[in-house]
Amino acid sequence: MAATLKPGERLDELQRNGYHIIQHPGRFCFGMDAVLLTGFARAGERDRLLDLGTGTGIIPLLMEAKYHCASLTGLEIQPESADMAARSVAWNNLQDKISIVTGDIKEADRIFPSASFDCITCNPPYMIGQHGVVNPDEPKAIARHEILCSFGDVAGQTAKLLRPGGHFFLVHRPFRLAEIISVLTGCGLEPKRMQLVYPYVDREPNMVLLEAVRGGRPRMRVEKPLIVFRSPGEYMPEITDIYGY
Repeated sequence: MAATLKPGERLDELQRNGYHIIQHPGRFCFGMDAVLLTGFARAGERDRLLDLGTGTGIIPLLMEAKYHCASLTGLEIQPESADMAARSVAWNNLQDKISIVTGDIKEADRIFPSASFDCITCNPPYMIGQHGVVNPDEPKAIARHEILCSFGDVAGQTAKLLRPGGHFFLVHRPFRLAEIISVLTGCGLEPKRMQLVYPYVDREPNMVLLEAVRGGRPRMRVEKPLIVFRSPGEYMPEITDIYGY
């Protein structure tokens, strides 16, 4: 453990392999969407994984804990978040498995060789300009609104960096599903698997999990709905399994 906490930061336990993550409540802490994405995604022990817009590194940490990939890389444009992610990697003694790179998603193909990853994950900003109120706090605004990159940027870079037959896993909002599928197929990323996430069984879905394959054939499986809460404050068993409680 070679990392230290800075003022205002806290250390949160991840319920996996004894791993912890450094976060700053005044910036942007990871949410359930990132955790559910790692439960939906699949990877092998020989896979090279890239997480686009990694924030404080939650997805590479959980993917390493769950799937023990050969190598994992997180790309993050905000230096402060990338620094926290790198220190979390060091705190967990994972420097030999996880690398954190500070850089722009739109320039990812200049940072990494083409077709160099087996899996790519992304929890992208959900909102475009006319969707909701932009948070006045810049780190939170960048995480939630398409300020620094669009979904088209994410899909385009993913198509360049995935090997043929490689897998792309993402979480997004259902109200943009038609656009997302159109953009993915336009980039040669064929949607293969989808799961809708509902806060309660009688509510509308508020998340969608998607898997796409570079150069895959057209055929998509829709998995059974994932329900988060049985009652207020009480998770469904599937959610506690994903969290590792």
